[in-house]
Amino acid sequence: MLAVHVFVRVKPGCEEAFERASIENSRDSVREPGCARFDVLRDQSGGGKFVLVEVYRDAAAAAAHKETAHYSAWRDTVADMMAEPRSPVKFDTVFPEDSAW
Repeated sequence: MLAVHVFVRVKPGCEEAFERASIENSRDSVREPGCARFDVLRDQSGGGKFVLVEVYRDAAAAAAHKETAHYSAWRDTVADMMAEPRSPVKFDTVFPEDSAW
């Protein structure tokens, strides 16, 4: 399993629009056969900080996600909302075991 945490900071005033677009992308993403989880988290302290927590069956599933229409729509929709480039960090999952996903 591959977990990706994508750290995002959006421009002031764009938080609600970013959240809506990200929820829509998340709903479509979890329908992908290789996507086990796709969370949208918003920092309680404000500042337009979000984390997307994505879990894929493997690297191929993560790559396939980037080819979907809903990802492309999300990417284009939020591009001008970004205060800085988003920052992804990839992890190997340790627990739960792969069979538990």
